[in-house]
Amino acid sequence: MAAKKNTYRISFLNQGKVYEIYARDVHQSGLFGFIEVEKILFGEKSSLLVDPSEEHLKSEFNGVSRTYIPMHSVIRIDEVEKTGTGKITRAEGSSDKVAPFPVFAPGHESPKS
Repeated sequence: MAAKKNTYRISFLNQGKVYEIYARDVHQSGLFGFIEVEKILFGEKSSLLVDPSEEHLKSEFNGVSRTYIPMHSVIRIDEVEKTGTGKITRAEGSSDKVAPFPVFAPGHESPKS
């Protein structure tokens, strides 16, 4: 009997948008404050319709074998029966006109223009 493969749906915030991705493995990372996500899954091409947000996810995670998501960005992690379609949506109350203020580590020079 083959072992059941777990599938996880991970929802997290990234730059004012909610990302929803599917993956086989989710772990607490050795990097303090991060969740480690491996084996990212994408939906099967079963129709002629192309979902632009899933295509953006595919291009953004192309060649990524493992990603680290800050714990404070994670909305929820669910174990699901089957893989759905990944998507990117605008977060409630967010605006593309507002960006986080850049922070530079002390002791390092800021980049010169």
